Amino acid sequence: MDIFEEKGIKPMLISEQKKAFDSPDWIYEVKLDGIRCIAYLDSEDGTDLRNKRDKKLLPHVPELYDIHKQVKRKCILDGELFILNNGVTDFYEIQRRALMTDPFKIKLSAGKFPATFTAYDIIYDTDHLVMDLPLMERKDLLSDIIMENDRINVSRYIEENGIALFEAAKQQGLEGVVAKRKDSKYYFGKRTKDWIKFKVMETEDCIICGYIKKANNMTSLILGQYDNGELVYRGHVTLGVNLRNLKQHGLHIKEVSPFDKTPIGNDGAVWIEPELVCIVESMPTDKEKFRQPVFKGIRNDKCPLDCQLRKDI
Repeated sequence: MDIFEEKGIKPMLISEQKKAFDSPDWIYEVKLDGIRCIAYLDSEDGTDLRNKRDKKLLPHVPELYDIHKQVKRKCILDGELFILNNGVTDFYEIQRRALMTDPFKIKLSAGKFPATFTAYDIIYDTDHLVMDLPLMERKDLLSDIIMENDRINVSRYIEENGIALFEAAKQQGLEGVVAKRKDSKYYFGKRTKDWIKFKVMETEDCIICGYIKKANNMTSLILGQYDNGELVYRGHVTLGVNLRNLKQHGLHIKEVSPFDKTPIGNDGAVWIEPELVCIVESMPTDKEKFRQPVFKGIRNDKCPLDCQLRKDI
């Protein structure tokens, strides 16, 4: 079966985080704070948007229903689904939209904060895969195939000057920069050192293992990640946590700690089944615990077992 009809594509992944550098062999793009998205676009069959777990996203962003009319040929694109709020990408808004189920509320939100799809790669053109083409050839195809408007566009990039772009991203309060080797091919679901990131703030995916209620109606989440199949403790995050909103995702209470050994300093914890994945943003550190962590939201496109302990901490 043709891959366009089959769907289920797992996008290529960024392998690691590094300090910003300059090189004539790489291009640099601003990292958007949104939801990774595969777009299947066909002038006859319409628009189909899927996240990394192949969940359909178009019902949550009906304002993108017609973006297939903005491509010259049948194609599969890799990109980012995001919402701008005061000129800056707002992960909370796009994540909130992705969890909405009421069509009326979705329509209201779409009118107030319309979503946009930015394409930064092309996987399939007309009737064949183009993954084996070097990145720069794929970029040329991408620019040719898309007729840009407010709802779909092509990611801009610069050559050689990665450090300058990173500094500009930092000054603008953006998430960071993605560096890509010019001759890189595209591999489904593979982490490759041909794509790396420069982050202003580090982000990690963690499992919510429990919570502790604190003074002033604040809540601290207990975090974990997997290391060789074992769930290990990664500390707490309090800033940005709203327990009432969190309970909408479903918190299944667990009588005992999900860790093999209950971590010290968690007296009075309410333990939950380690099922929910969240994003934690923090200052860079070489310690095992997060530095000034901030809760950024729930990820429904990632499984708990995908939350692996980084080996460079």
